Amino acid sequence: MKVALIQQKYYGSREKTIEYSKNRVAEAARSGAKLVCLQELHTREYFCQSELVDTFDYAEDYQKDIEFFSSVAKECEVVLVSSLFEKRASGLYHNSAIVFEKDGSIAGKYRKMHIPDDPQFYEKFYFTPGDIGFEPIDTSVGRLGVLICWDQWYPEAARLMALSGASILIYPTAIGWFDDDSFEEKKRQKEAWMAVQRGHAVANGVFVCAINRVGFEEDSSDKNRGIRFWGSSFVYGPQGEEIAIGSEDGEEILYFDYDQKRVEDVRRIWPFFRDRRIDAYGEITKRYRD
Repeated sequence: MKVALIQQKYYGSREKTIEYSKNRVAEAARSGAKLVCLQELHTREYFCQSELVDTFDYAEDYQKDIEFFSSVAKECEVVLVSSLFEKRASGLYHNSAIVFEKDGSIAGKYRKMHIPDDPQFYEKFYFTPGDIGFEPIDTSVGRLGVLICWDQWYPEAARLMALSGASILIYPTAIGWFDDDSFEEKKRQKEAWMAVQRGHAVANGVFVCAINRVGFEEDSSDKNRGIRFWGSSFVYGPQGEEIAIGSEDGEEILYFDYDQKRVEDVRRIWPFFRDRRIDAYGEITKRYRD
């Protein structure tokens, strides 16, 4: 099955950005993709660089975004993984991935569980941690383990998705550098980001793909700073083999062939699930083993 990852920049407005996304989804569908994945919070700029109360208004478009991307999935006849700013109730918001079936219906939802609070990544101000767990989403193209960005760093999340039958992990992402960081620090950050997810692929015998933003985005409250998203969307196979890696600074569609049999074959030769000592892991749920 052909899968497409759409790596793109922000086009200055919601309308221009989602129109670009729609065109790229259609292009991917014409190229034979049956599953198309978009990046984190892809309808807008990455607004979490500042803590601004008025920015919550973006979530008023949640239902409109649902309708728009539902129609895109149906028109293009693809399973579509989106990432949207969900308003659940007054004062209660989530960073949510919505997966659409090829008929436009909603196959399922995942609410981001791990929420960062770092300089210019002030997500705790905007997002409530997810409360629907690490549950894969069943679709016509398979059982998808959809997680979001900061979830990438946690092996527990990947493991629970795999233990629930997901054979592909999909991470819509928004991660980048600060221009003032040294070349060495930028290199360490990016290599760590790729290495930890490559490890998820190996440890769980699954495909892992990350779809990252690209381009420089100013901080709306301070034009002298911003984030340069490093792109580099990627796919690793069940043995950690590199399948596809995008550029650091260009928009593109990455394609790969997802082979469910490959997962079965690798798990037969590397039976990590069989050899897990589940009788000895009880304390994993502690914050720390004092």
